[in-house]
Amino acid sequence: MNRRFALLLMLVAPVFAAAAPLPPESVLRPAEAYVDQSGRTFHLEDRRGHVQVVSMFYTSCTFTCPLTIDTGLGIQHALASAERDALRLLVVSFDPQRDTPAVLAALAAKRKLDPARWTLARTDEAGARKLAALLGIRYRRMANGDFNHSTELVLLDAEGRILAKTDQLGTLPEPAFLAEVKKALAATR
Repeated sequence: MNRRFALLLMLVAPVFAAAAPLPPESVLRPAEAYVDQSGRTFHLEDRRGHVQVVSMFYTSCTFTCPLTIDTGLGIQHALASAERDALRLLVVSFDPQRDTPAVLAALAAKRKLDPARWTLARTDEAGARKLAALLGIRYRRMANGDFNHSTELVLLDAEGRILAKTDQLGTLPEPAFLAEVKKALAATR
């Protein structure tokens, strides 16, 4: 009888572990719905279980937002193959009026972003504000429709806790931030 109970416990334990609540400091806690570049709806909590780099942008930006993507690509390039496979990158628009899934998909295709690793997404304005506050990103819409914004890339552990941040942009990642990415990925193996 104890053997059957142990077997049953082994089978159901992963189900209960997956249902455990996120830590209070997790960035993945907000319940707003997001839509990715393929039109798929998801919630931040769905991204649980992966180390990820998260940032915000808008697709019609011509300066810092392309550099945000370049920085993510630079981080990927600096990783070993197994590390690249494990890391996820999420970039959320703070311009939901213009950044439709089709616009996000066009940018992902233009920049050759691997959809297995990269998610470009949008949410409503309230959701974008909430995520920006959690990540420490400030932005405001200007009269011409562009945005004045800060830029942060934020490293999250598999539970959505902030491990590190960088505001240094470019194809060569900040060494200290890259070291934190590698450390976080090693901790999940």
